[in-house]
Amino acid sequence: MPVRIGVAGWSVPTQLAAEFPSTGTHLERYGTRFSAVEINSSFYRPHQHKTYVRWATSVPPDFRFSVKLPKTITHEQRFIGCQDLVARFAAETSGLGGKRGPILVQLPPSFAYPGDIAEQFLHDLKVAINGPVVLEPRHVSWFQPEVDLMLKRQHVSRVAADPARFTSAAQPGGWGGLAYFRLHGSPRIYESPYSAEAVQAHANSVAALNACGTEVWTIYDNTTFGAATQNALELIAALQALKHSPSMIAD
Repeated sequence: MPVRIGVAGWSVPTQLAAEFPSTGTHLERYGTRFSAVEINSSFYRPHQHKTYVRWATSVPPDFRFSVKLPKTITHEQRFIGCQDLVARFAAETSGLGGKRGPILVQLPPSFAYPGDIAEQFLHDLKVAINGPVVLEPRHVSWFQPEVDLMLKRQHVSRVAADPARFTSAAQPGGWGGLAYFRLHGSPRIYESPYSAEAVQAHANSVAALNACGTEVWTIYDNTTFGAATQNALELIAALQALKHSPSMIAD
């Protein structure tokens, strides 16, 4: 199963420009080094089908995009009466074709687990998308055994986030076929770079999960000062080193 590493957005920080080709769009240059990217702008506003098509044609065949579900669905409608919104989103993002990866469903911290409403919504979303879905809940009520079982039934993976609001939120949950990490920076969210030790520890975790047959995504979101791109490049290097020294996984 693939290991995918990327950043929330595809900007190329000036201080790292030498790590990328000097010509092409930002996305074209980004796609030469990374295998994935997370589109966050879709959370705030829709993009036309042709825009997604253009993005898809800008990257290599094995590149994948994860796309964040609009806030009108997750934060405003809260899964209720949003069939038309989901259908529109599915149609727009279909422009990515086979390069559309997981749909990221991030919930507001105040959104408590709504029981059957959640299970029906996730089922309908997966039917509309016909692809993987990852869920990032941020209310404690979602971190219960019965919710984890529901996510497994729906083949929906729970995001592992850092910093985590709860201990269990730091680890992947739900369906085990896909692990999706969103690393926002710690201690200063969106700003702090991860240390070499933290990157190595995460590389060990990624390698161990992947060895068990899990597809693993890592998205760095500590983008304010360019640390995300640096950490993503460091993670790629750390995983490459592990391939040549598998015993390091246990260190």
